[in-house]
Amino acid sequence: MNRTLRSQKQTIPVALTIAGSDSGGGAGIQADLKTFAAVGVHGASVITCVTAQNPKRILGVQPCEAAMVAQQLAAVFEELPPQAVKTGMLYSAEIVWAVVEFFAGRKKRPPLVVDPVLVATSGSRLLETEAQGVLQRELLPMAALVTPNVQEAQSLTGCPIREPEDMRRAARFIWKRFGCAALVKGGHLEGVRQAIDVFYDGRDELLLAAPFIKGRSLHGAGCTYSAAIAAYLALGCPLAEAVRRGKMLITQAIARSARVAGHRVLKPGK
Repeated sequence: MNRTLRSQKQTIPVALTIAGSDSGGGAGIQADLKTFAAVGVHGASVITCVTAQNPKRILGVQPCEAAMVAQQLAAVFEELPPQAVKTGMLYSAEIVWAVVEFFAGRKKRPPLVVDPVLVATSGSRLLETEAQGVLQRELLPMAALVTPNVQEAQSLTGCPIREPEDMRRAARFIWKRFGCAALVKGGHLEGVRQAIDVFYDGRDELLLAAPFIKGRSLHGAGCTYSAAIAAYLALGCPLAEAVRRGKMLITQAIARSARVAGHRVLKPGK
């Protein structure tokens, strides 16, 4: 069989991101789609918000109507049913409910990775207080995995996190309370020499460590990490293996980051 016929028969899995658009191209929908392409899956997207932002700050947020979010979801699932889904910035309670109601109405849903985006690096709030309650009560119980950073894990558990052992307790607390696996990311943990993440799914616990690269705390790293996990799930990897591979990808993307107009930008790849 020649190369042309072989390529025509190849089927590429679909991964879906439900998130906000980043006009600076470093996070959100843009980061997710770049990551999907790097892993080798087709990226579909549902845009929840349009943001005016750059690597330093967010100038404005314009949320989409919840009905439009639901319509985008329907359009994607009609012709491009994804093998895995991730959520990022959801912003409002109405948008969270639109996502919840869409997936609740499906008999079979693909694995869902929830990146509980609460606050931007610049300090701007990206999930309204009421929306956080809906996310915790309604969306997390549907998820295969939630991927909070230290600050987000503290918000979900109500407990301070100062060291890796606290991350272990937080991951177990999240699994017990919400019924989904947890990946607590320690990239923002102070006083450590390694970037340590803890995964727990009710049975297996993984301690994922990589050298901490000073000066490389990059805009969009959380988006890229969760998107990589979703992409590997779409390729058929078991959850723990998808997490391992996602950790490798984000570590390499940080190490390979390049300067763009004076800002460091992630370069995801296999």
